[in-house]
Amino acid sequence: MGSARNILLLSSSRLHGHGYLEHARGQLEDLFKSASVKTVLFVPYALRDHDKYTDTVRDALKPWGYHVEGLHTKPDREKALREAQAIFVGGGNTFVLLRTLYELKLLDPIRELVLQRGLPYVGSSAGTNVATRSIHTTNDMPVAYPPSFEALALVPFNINPHYLDPEAGSQHKGETRDERLREFVTYHGLPVLGLREGTSVRVQGEKATLLGECNAKLFKTNGGAEELAPQADISFLLQK
Repeated sequence: MGSARNILLLSSSRLHGHGYLEHARGQLEDLFKSASVKTVLFVPYALRDHDKYTDTVRDALKPWGYHVEGLHTKPDREKALREAQAIFVGGGNTFVLLRTLYELKLLDPIRELVLQRGLPYVGSSAGTNVATRSIHTTNDMPVAYPPSFEALALVPFNINPHYLDPEAGSQHKGETRDERLREFVTYHGLPVLGLREGTSVRVQGEKATLLGECNAKLFKTNGGAEELAPQADISFLLQK
């Protein structure tokens, strides 16, 4: 079912010292060129101002030779998705994004197009969260309430974007990110990939690769954790 997948899941759109999406240019162009993409359909529902958000992405991709259109401007959204060369689901608030995808009945069409027809999918932050099994491992505040936390399930595991290591010597007594992610694994029995800033996951069919300049941290279903180096083959995570 996932053999048609052509997916790039970014931890974030911004990285310190780089312009918007600049750190991921090579990864984005690799995906776009693999499918001869010239126009990207942007899904802006994770932020309130859809026009402004689409303009931000357009300004970033236009100098690279790509045209950007906003899904929110299309009178028939399902038709726009079917005709799209690639879709990019932007970051923002994951709960707002997923609620909107449910309200507009877009989850099933996107899932079918990506898994069965090979529509290239780029997700960043919240757009990465909704590509996974569920949004339980987002960092966002639940400012909106989707009918379910179940998401697109383009990959059969969860991701924690913007993953931060526990601060050594911290006097903070609240739960660390690690403790919260391990709690999720205990309750749900799903692995979680902690993507540090600047890292991403590239999925091509049944092959998944970790990209970027630093490690990712995998929280495993046995309660352990493992550091994964850049370019690591993480295809085992695609096995249900």
